[in-house]
Amino acid sequence: MQALKIITYILVLIGALNWGLLGAFGLDLVALIFGDMTVVARIIYILVGISAIIYAIMSYRDVFEKY
Repeated sequence: MQALKIITYILVLIGALNWGLLGAFGLDLVALIFGDMTVVARIIYILVGISAIIYAIMSYRDVFEKY
């Protein structure tokens, strides 16, 4: 379970940094590194999205387990 938390945190962080760069400078780092909507770029976008969902569920559960 700890490994899942670390992986989702890293992927969510990558997604947040990518969105920050896109908003501030118009730079899509994933597309720059892997190509615009290549298979690898799409897989990374999908993994970041799934990680965000998992991270939100784990955070929600952690908050309400304390009460």
